[in-house]
Amino acid sequence: MAANKLCCTLAIGALLCLGFAALIQAQDKPVTDVCLGCICEAISGCNQTRYCGGGVCGLFRITWAYWADGGKLTLGNESPQSEDAYANCVNDPYCAANTIQNYMTKFGQDCNGDNAIDCYDFAAIHKLGGYGCKGELSYQYQTQLTNCLNSFQQIDVRSSI
Repeated sequence: MAANKLCCTLAIGALLCLGFAALIQAQDKPVTDVCLGCICEAISGCNQTRYCGGGVCGLFRITWAYWADGGKLTLGNESPQSEDAYANCVNDPYCAANTIQNYMTKFGQDCNGDNAIDCYDFAAIHKLGGYGCKGELSYQYQTQLTNCLNSFQQIDVRSSI
């Protein structure tokens, strides 16, 4: 349990550093850095090894369609039509996080009926898609997300959408 909390804390810390570097641009982004870190932890354990398999890529396990809906962001001057653009972006933590921000701007909604749009909604949208977020999340994903968010209770994970 202590190892899981340490891993989650380190992952959140790394993502907080990434987010702090882009603080000026983050003003209009709906997902908090803590929430991004907890989604990462829940979906992949924040494994940063370059990964593509089973139709998903990267530490956030993003599909090509999700990346496309998130604006087909790329690294550097790479063309979105490049054969490697998708994998290069979603395997990069910054590009992947910005893809998620764009996706949530497009699809953000109250998925669980609590009259708030927060990290629980963003996590459901991330896992189930913009049109399926009211569906059932796996026990493991939901538990990992909740445990991670509970580690950061003192930080407000609600969004201002």
